[in-house]
Amino acid sequence: MDKLIISPDFTIEDIHKIREYNYNITKDMTPQERRDYYNKRGMEVHKQIQEIQLQESIGILKFNKH
Repeated sequence: MDKLIISPDFTIEDIHKIREYNYNITKDMTPQERRDYYNKRGMEVHKQIQEIQLQESIGILKFNKH
């Protein structure tokens, strides 16, 4: 499957592309496989968000110390 390309402006078309992309990946999966797929992806995003928040808080702490 081709890699998903999202525009820098993130439009409604991008949402449609994402939904179609996910559908094509999951259409032949069992319900349990779909749950596992989405849970794994969700945990990856959650981890990325936590890392960004940590970096931002460290940046704020460094900024406040000077």
